[in-house]
Formats: sequence, structure tokens, C-alpha cells
Amino acid sequence: MLRKQAKVVSSRELKRLLDYAAHGRYPERDRVLVLLSFKAGLRAKEIAGLRWSMVTDSNGQLADHLALPDRASKGRNGGRVIPMHRDLRAALATLMIAEPDKVRSNRRVIYSERGSGYSANAVAVWFHNRYKELGIQGASSHSGRRSFITAAARNIVEAGGSLRDVQELAGHASLTTTQRYIEGDSAKRKVIAMI
Repeated sequence: MLRKQAKVVSSRELKRLLDYAAHGRYPERDRVLVLLSFKAGLRAKEIAGLRWSMVTDSNGQLADHLALPDRASKGRNGGRVIPMHRDLRAALATLMIAEPDKVRSNRRVIYSERGSGYSANAVAVWFHNRYKELGIQGASSHSGRRSFITAAARNIVEAGGSLRDVQELAGHASLTTTQRYIEGDSAKRKVIAMI
């Protein structure tokens, strides 16, 4: 049974999204929000639940990874450690400088105007509105995650890993679930062209 999946966003569309976010009311926060999806593969629930303690070390300095406990993720085995992409790390550092009063270990990274934080639904709506405003059809809050997993799957062999590593990065209990996320049509065409 085929289910409709979120669109894998092209690098050009991601650049448009980041450019758009840079001109909003909260450009530092919005850049982090986008990069958490595209460069860490987080779900809307995980973005909403991410706290500063999950991206910083015991001294309050940015860590080299995101540490998602089960409570911030999906299911009982959703917790995982994700190496931090350099662009995401730079965006978090900029956010820390721009909003120092909001950086506390127990506070959410993605804050709202009211100060508490976004819900998973608010994250999904944020992405929906941005894609609609940009005219990017078929994209949703899950597009960044799907784009991340597809890119990881394409690059994992060169890094000396396997799809099991991608499964761990994604926080999937099943390898079959990870495989459903990977957009493979272009790879199949390249393989056929090489034969």
C-alpha cells in the first residue's frame, strides 16, 4: 500500500526557505528551526521538545552532538545521539548570542512569542505556512526529515557505514521504516544508465 509522503526538498528550495526565514521577525530562531529539520532530521515533535540541555555540554557550551532522550522523541526507543552539522551548530551559536536570556538548560530552543515554546503542531503549521508562501508544493514539516534521511542514505556508504547507521540517526525501530523514507528513483535511473 502506497502512502503519500512528504516531498524531498531540493537544495535550491532549502536555500529559498532559509532566505525567507532570514527576513522574518525571529531570523535566528527560524534558521535553527529549519536546520533542525534538514540537518538533524528531527520530527516536529522533537524540534518542539528540544531543550538547550540537549545541545550543550555540562558547562553550557554547544556540544558536538544533539542528545535526544526518549521523552523528547517518538515512542519508547526514539532517543538517540545525532552528530551536529556545522551549519546547525553555527546557527545555534548565533541564536545563543542573539537571545542570551532564553538560553537556559531547561528551556526550549525553539521559543514562542509568549516565551514557552512551540508545540509540535505549531512547528508543523510554521513549515506549512512557509512552504505555502514560497509556493513549494507537496512539502510539509516532515520534508526536512525525509530530505535528511535520503541524503544520509546516499552518503552513508562513502562514510563507511550502512543503512543501519541511517536507521539510528532517524530513530526508527525498523529498517523497513527507514527505507520508506528514502527517495530512490533518481538513484535507480543512474544505476540503469551505468549498466
